[in-house]
Amino acid sequence: MSPPAPLPERLPERLQLSAGVGFALAAGLAWGLVFVAPVLLSDYSPAMLTFGRYLAFGLIALPLAWRDRQALAHLSRADWQEALKLAAVGNLLYYLALSSAIQLAGVPLPTVVIGTLPVVIAVCANLNRRELAWRRLLLPLLLMAMGIACVNASEMQRLAQASGSASGLGSGLLLALAALVCWTWYPIRNAAWVQRHPHVGAGTWATAQGLATLPLAAAGMAIYLLATGAIESGQALGPRPWHYAGLMLAIGLLASWLGTLCWNQASRLLPTSLMGQLIVFETLAALAYGFVHRGALPDLTTWAGIALLVAGVVAGTRACSPGPAQPA
Repeated sequence: MSPPAPLPERLPERLQLSAGVGFALAAGLAWGLVFVAPVLLSDYSPAMLTFGRYLAFGLIALPLAWRDRQALAHLSRADWQEALKLAAVGNLLYYLALSSAIQLAGVPLPTVVIGTLPVVIAVCANLNRRELAWRRLLLPLLLMAMGIACVNASEMQRLAQASGSASGLGSGLLLALAALVCWTWYPIRNAAWVQRHPHVGAGTWATAQGLATLPLAAAGMAIYLLATGAIESGQALGPRPWHYAGLMLAIGLLASWLGTLCWNQASRLLPTSLMGQLIVFETLAALAYGFVHRGALPDLTTWAGIALLVAGVVAGTRACSPGPAQPA
């Protein structure tokens, strides 16, 4: 799969905005796939899902790196250190924390915490860079907050009725908050790097992150298999090795490499504060895939939440369209 060619640096502003939103949508559709894996492979631990996904990402990056070797050779030592940090925090730590939180506290609590990402990232990004006047962000953030509340209403109700242990809920909450911090830090830090290095293609940087992830994922997988005795028992790839390997390769290619590529391209074209809001595409995609897998339709409250989230994206895009007042 060949990455898209770098877009011209001087696209018309409206075309740049539309292209950026399109790339962010593609990234969200790809990232939403990772929420299906724990359901399809419910007999696999969070560690196996995490290390398997990112080991596949790293292996997929190897042939891509050979093809893109000239561009990668121009990355400095500091660039590779940044790729390693992004891989460790935004990939491994985030997915490990999220998967473990779900295992400890169930789905409702982590869902409610992670569901705040579009608002949290947008606010943190604008606090950091002040790209837009707060009054222009108020409406889209309010719409998204209302949408998140509606979408998570049933989860909140189930959380209030949770019968799990207090220690499990407490540990799950801490891990969910850790995942929230990781995935708030990653897009802001990644966007800053991409915008400082417009000469580096989105595909090149996605491949660099895959290469940086590979040794971390390989080491994590080796330690996990040794600690659990899976190699000695002949269960290194679990009870369904072909299903596991196939799904990990698919997610490694689509969610990790292609999703990162599209997000990098969007980060180059859009303000970071808008990028934070567009994380909502991942939430919407995950919802859609989840309902398709269950063979059910959303209830009215969820439909209302989806409508508010989409309205928030539209309002956020309009706030960043050509001609707005300068931040104040």
